[in-house]
Amino acid sequence: MPFGKYQGRPLIDLPEAYLLWFAKKEFPRGNLGRLMELTLAIKIEGLEHLVRPLKHTREPVGWQEPEP
Repeated sequence: MPFGKYQGRPLIDLPEAYLLWFAKKEFPRGNLGRLMELTLAIKIEGLEHLVRPLKHTREPVGWQEPEP
């Protein structure tokens, strides 16, 4: 999440209540809003277990391989 109370957290780790609040008010425009909406759908359908293994397969943002 790029801003707010949960800044720095992966979207899948946001509380469902927080995503539901955005759904009532309005998701941000653009790609972030679409991803937040998708994350809420994943959580509502109980499919988080499908996403969790993917979290551990990518390098963190800003990660660089050390030079030899």
